[in-house]
Amino acid sequence: MPFRLLIPLGLLCALLPLHHGAPGPDGSAPDPAHYSFSLTLIDALDTLLILGNVSEFQRVVEVLQDNVDFDIDVNASVFETNIRVVGGLLSAHLLSKKAGVEVEAGWPCSGPLLRMAEEAARKLLPAFQTPTGMPYGTVNLLHGVNPGETPVTCTAGIGTFIVEFATLSSLTGDPVFEDVARVALMRLWESRSDIGLVGNHIDVLTGKWVAQDAGIGAGVDSYFEYLVKGAILLQDKKLMAMFLEYNKAIRNYTRFDDWYLWVQMYKGTVSMPVFQSLEAYWPGLQSLIGDIDNAMRTFLNYYTVWKQFGGLPEFYNIPQGYTVEKREGYPLRPELIESAMYLYRATGDPTLLELGRDAVESIEKISKVECGFATIKDLRDHKLDNRMESFFLAETVKYLYLLFDPTNFIHNNGSTFDAVITPYGECILGAGGYIFNTEAHPIDPAALHCCQRLKEEQWEVEDLMREFYSLKRNRSKFQKKTVSSGPWEPPARPGTLFSPENHDQARGRKPAKQKVPLLSCPSQPFTSKLALLGQVFLDSS
Repeated sequence: MPFRLLIPLGLLCALLPLHHGAPGPDGSAPDPAHYSFSLTLIDALDTLLILGNVSEFQRVVEVLQDNVDFDIDVNASVFETNIRVVGGLLSAHLLSKKAGVEVEAGWPCSGPLLRMAEEAARKLLPAFQTPTGMPYGTVNLLHGVNPGETPVTCTAGIGTFIVEFATLSSLTGDPVFEDVARVALMRLWESRSDIGLVGNHIDVLTGKWVAQDAGIGAGVDSYFEYLVKGAILLQDKKLMAMFLEYNKAIRNYTRFDDWYLWVQMYKGTVSMPVFQSLEAYWPGLQSLIGDIDNAMRTFLNYYTVWKQFGGLPEFYNIPQGYTVEKREGYPLRPELIESAMYLYRATGDPTLLELGRDAVESIEKISKVECGFATIKDLRDHKLDNRMESFFLAETVKYLYLLFDPTNFIHNNGSTFDAVITPYGECILGAGGYIFNTEAHPIDPAALHCCQRLKEEQWEVEDLMREFYSLKRNRSKFQKKTVSSGPWEPPARPGTLFSPENHDQARGRKPAKQKVPLLSCPSQPFTSKLALLGQVFLDSS
């Protein structure tokens, strides 16, 4: 397919000028809203690997290590920094070994990209210091939250952290990231209306809704997405139960003929009979919970809009069947292609490949320019805007490629994997089941179990080893009448004297009485189950 040849060239052309401090593709100065560091490089990094451009992935990793600095006096979107920068760095970190990057000892529990992700995430933590635990929308990367910062934040800007922050906590061992993400999710859940809906903007200081339109699109979308993906990633029943409750309310009050409208969150009355292009992620999300029939019906509605214009306008008036004034553009968003990829993996329906073909032809014909792919300013006459969004490289290209590449490593069904030795034991990576964050950065769910082991479990193993060696020593005494060298102990650090007593104290627990360990195979809890091939299997117990 020609697109496979054009995209890598477009990627290189678009990425090469964007090293630190360089002008953008149009020759303009770096946009301070992007923090003066290479946002596009970070956002597109894992796309390079998925497309097979290993050498460029390696080069960009070196560029980022040499140039990225988060200690800058810039106001940054908490939401965008998380999904693009933290998510992009985490994904690239976990894919580094596959890309042939020489990883340091202790990977994936350590590494330069992981440290960069942690540094970026720590810059966002001051935003969560509110009475409600819901974050401000903007933070200064050097000084924290500005004194005059508005407390009004969109719902998605509050509920779109659990994927990246839980991954970061698991890899670094610092629970603060997952903790603040969970608090924010719970505050939104507790703020829903009596009919089970949430609005799209809330005051994070008072917890009062400022904008009370409820729907699945802009300002709300990734909150619902992260309840599902967080549930899969963390195998968390509570998050899935929350989404399923929302799903009931969404069906009851916002769905009409397989379209989803905007309604008043307290009354359920229609406020905007429009389809937003951002809503096109919904069929893909439905496929993740196994609701394939409803997903396909809604997808086909959205596909008719695509065929009408050669793309999805930002707003589409459903009763009138046409674009909404001043919302006629298409910035090459990925959401409908994303849903096509998920649904094709679930069904194999060739209609979904037709959408992919139409997308390839539209993008090549309408938006291809000398050095990239331009935003379509108006779908009615196909006028172009002089910009290319980073999500085109991070998401649209990636989902299109994965739609047509069934053998890509992202689609691994567990038949192959890599065994990695970490400081915590052997770890299995690359077996599949990747969870995409809302910017299409894939996270390997197995990695969350590589860098943590409950201390209680470690102590049990050590006690078991002591018991084993103690019995062996006694048996040796009895049989050979010789003096044993003593029970096994973990190795002491250089310059320290080791004993069971100071070992227990160093780990922060009191010396316990020796117990006879019971050897058994525990039943598999919900938290250890995996999602297979993108499907969530709810526990029936």
